[in-house]
Amino acid sequence: MSGSEPVVGRNQSLCTKFTFVAFSSLAELQSLLFVVFLVIYLLTVGGNLIVICLVWITPSLHTPMYFFLVNLSFLEMCYISSVVPQMLMHLLVETKTISVGGCAAQMCIFTILGLTECCLLAAMAYDRFVAICYPLHYSILMGPRVCLKLAAASWTTGVVVESVQTTWIFTLPFCGTGKIQHFFCDIMPVVKLACVDTSHNEIVMFAVSVFFIMSPCLLILCSYVRILTAILRIPSAAGRRKAFSTCSSHVLVVSLFYGTALFTYLQPKTAHTPETDKVTALMYTVVTPALNPVIYTLRNKEVKEAFQRVTQRNSLSQMA
Repeated sequence: MSGSEPVVGRNQSLCTKFTFVAFSSLAELQSLLFVVFLVIYLLTVGGNLIVICLVWITPSLHTPMYFFLVNLSFLEMCYISSVVPQMLMHLLVETKTISVGGCAAQMCIFTILGLTECCLLAAMAYDRFVAICYPLHYSILMGPRVCLKLAAASWTTGVVVESVQTTWIFTLPFCGTGKIQHFFCDIMPVVKLACVDTSHNEIVMFAVSVFFIMSPCLLILCSYVRILTAILRIPSAAGRRKAFSTCSSHVLVVSLFYGTALFTYLQPKTAHTPETDKVTALMYTVVTPALNPVIYTLRNKEVKEAFQRVTQRNSLSQMA
């Protein structure tokens, strides 16, 4: 499928493991980075667990919007856990190695979660579109079965597409030093280690990225064009503010996620450098999952009220 011929020399052996360069240039800051990333990781997992539990125990939050939010929170916990624990371990050791099979597994899990999030954000945009543009038909158009189908379609798309792509990437022969100029097994840093001309592979991977990243993005944009049109037709300013407030959290999350995803995966090969790749990867693997629960709790009145009720209930039970 790649259309490339192997160029492995007689004295070159195929890689059985890879070595991460990671943050080796910041040797004196390894301990500090470990503490910073560990705190962010624990806060991210804790924050998303709080969101999931709040929705679970609050009947008023048992709506399609929060059903998708629970899916997103669970996904974000898996997303950050597919990268950060290994990164933390490598900050404490000199030899930062991973087997080829382990690298394939990490890439597969990470990319599945990334594409699933693209689709899930599109499903959430559709939910907001129906809620604002067709409020009288919302309970019919966004019934439990429809929500389950949208969530299942998101996860199925991620699993199928990225399992095939990862399997295809790891049919390439890898040789040389096996040094990955990154802190995890992202697509482009791994493909660069192949012993063959990967130009055809990169074109196909770019096309796949464009289609499966941009298709949900276009659906989100179309949904918000219709939403904005509907909001502007609301006669009262208070009504417009209330309608937009139900979308503001989702808009921020989409902007964070797609901003870094588009910058990383849709820029030309010549624009990639190890330094910029690491910085943008930190944004979408660490920063974005950490900010999502904050955005949905601080900017969402219903979630804040549910959190306050739970904390007050716990305080009263302790006093009793």
